[in-house]
Amino acid sequence: MLPSVSRERLAGASVLVVGDVMLDRYWFGDVSRISPEAPVPVVHVQRSEERLGGAANVACNIAGLGADAALLCVVGVDEPGERLMTLLSESNVKAYAERDRSISTIIKLRVISRQQQLLRVDFEETPTKEILLASLARFDALVGDARIILLSDYAKGGLTHVSSMIATARRLGKRVLIDPKGADWQRYRGASLITPNRAELREVIGAWSSEADLTSRVAQLRKSLDIDSLLLTRSEEGMTLFTDHDPVHVPTAAREVYDVSGAGDTVIGTVAAMLGAGVSLLDAVDYANRAAGVVVGRVGTSPISYEELFVNEVAA
Repeated sequence: MLPSVSRERLAGASVLVVGDVMLDRYWFGDVSRISPEAPVPVVHVQRSEERLGGAANVACNIAGLGADAALLCVVGVDEPGERLMTLLSESNVKAYAERDRSISTIIKLRVISRQQQLLRVDFEETPTKEILLASLARFDALVGDARIILLSDYAKGGLTHVSSMIATARRLGKRVLIDPKGADWQRYRGASLITPNRAELREVIGAWSSEADLTSRVAQLRKSLDIDSLLLTRSEEGMTLFTDHDPVHVPTAAREVYDVSGAGDTVIGTVAAMLGAGVSLLDAVDYANRAAGVVVGRVGTSPISYEELFVNEVAA
């Protein structure tokens, strides 16, 4: 069993998260009939919830563990943007938001019945060039105060200048963690750690025929992009960490799986917090695996807390 990391150590772990943020809205209800207008279920909505999504959920996970979480993001000048800022404040995240009047804050609306997602509706727009340049300037002002830099890419346009951010952070001796999106990883060159899932990695290196083939392809990728380490999240198969040494596989810690939404956010957020607290990379991955095992047992995106990771684990 992994030892606990003290609250004091985590309080000294300063992480700057940069990336695409969104407001996750959930409508929960019962289905008892099919619509007479079309062959679709009629959901009688009985309650609703709002949660932080995307990079905001990453930052919320870090703060939930007791680390010092700062978040640089772009939101619209609208009600969802104000709600997102309120939720960040309530989660003890220091939010540095560039407000773009020309866009609406990203919303993902999920309709759920009996713990099953029936429908997701997305509202999103790309930030303007001027706002993104302002965000880059803000990054340059904030990067020096953080121990760990975490770039959470959801391909919504908030990380247009990711290459410049990585170069600046590494020049200052900071560790840079990347949650990637898309097939173009050239922009992530020089990262300390990148955390794709199986589908994201397959999009970049192609399908692998064996573990040995996977190891060879990842090694070539890391060398070509000057990436120190790669953590592959493999859902029910756990995780595999690739470094200059032999790959290390960590079996899943999940007891029951209801929803994998946000599990990747929890993984990279936990790794960042632990690295910021001075924990080794391998131990940080073990803690992240344990944290992911907790959050997949709940419906919807939901951050890990210090008590769930350490206090409740000990009690169990």
